[in-house]
Amino acid sequence: MQPLTIGVNALYLLPGGVGGTEIYLRGLLAGLAEIDPVNRYVIFTNRETGPELAPARPNFRVAQQAVRAQSRPRRILWEQSVLALEAARRGLDVMLNAGFTAPLAAPCPQVTMFHDMQHKRHPENFRWFDLPVWQFFLFWSAHVSRLLLAPSQATAGDLTRYYRLPEGKVRVAQHGVDSAFFGIAGRRRPERFLLAVSTLHPHKNLDALLRAFAVFRQRHADFRLVVSGLHGFSAGYLHNLREALGLGDAVDFPGWIPREELYGLFSRAWAFVYPSLFEGFGLPVLEALAAGVPTACSAIDPLNSIAGEAALRFDPRDQESLLAAMYRITEDDELRRTLAVAGPARAAHFSWRFTAQTTLEALEDAAKG
Repeated sequence: MQPLTIGVNALYLLPGGVGGTEIYLRGLLAGLAEIDPVNRYVIFTNRETGPELAPARPNFRVAQQAVRAQSRPRRILWEQSVLALEAARRGLDVMLNAGFTAPLAAPCPQVTMFHDMQHKRHPENFRWFDLPVWQFFLFWSAHVSRLLLAPSQATAGDLTRYYRLPEGKVRVAQHGVDSAFFGIAGRRRPERFLLAVSTLHPHKNLDALLRAFAVFRQRHADFRLVVSGLHGFSAGYLHNLREALGLGDAVDFPGWIPREELYGLFSRAWAFVYPSLFEGFGLPVLEALAAGVPTACSAIDPLNSIAGEAALRFDPRDQESLLAAMYRITEDDELRRTLAVAGPARAAHFSWRFTAQTTLEALEDAAKG
């Protein structure tokens, strides 16, 4: 088989502004560079994304486009018009769309990653003027793409159910974990704070975490809570709730931070708590497991299949269940030791190399037709 020219649609990537989908794309590209020295990759980026996105390999190159991701309408318009023309001009054999949307008139076969189906499962979390656009482009992107990728079986099931797709059209390419997290486990020096890594969006259920933490502090007044992640739609509400609960000096919202700083938080956290109501995958949980941080997370899919028995699970809609998990994960020394060992062992089943291999197979199959 002749080497393929593979386009990678990375126009959506706003560094530090799109949460876990940025971690996914960077991990995927690193994995592809590790396993594939043959096929040629053209990575279509925006003005905000620098050339360092491309792995330093001769078969990877960046084609920066004259559009900014900060303006979503302009980015989508560019994707639907200029990117389709670029695909034809460069003679692409196949296009990978890494962030939900695809050019609907692309001249080559396409593979599109759907990180979740929240717009169908929880449309109430979208702004009224965003939802119709989101519904339209994701529906048609799913149908014009030859194959779809999902990070979990739960998301794959949502895709086939909501869009009535044949099961063979959707493949699971589970996310990996940065190997740097495994190195954290051996050098951890826990301090008295709980860590949550999460975008401040409604479905992350962080208001319940704050309320439970306010009660938790009555027994553990020396503990702090750090919630690190993008300041999303719930940011203002959560900041106000923090003050209303009298937690102004006890809860930090540092926002999206550089990876080295994040590694530092994982190395020092007493425990990791993740109360989300909905996930397409749940990458922060996997990172916490790899780092050997005793972890408590929601008993929902796909977190159940990611964590297995390596995390303490709770009902995220029951504050008493959440609070009980917070007490156990901080006070039960035997449980903490067990989870600290089980976490890295469980996380070792996930790698960006596997994600890349699954993705490459889909790209090659799509190109063959």
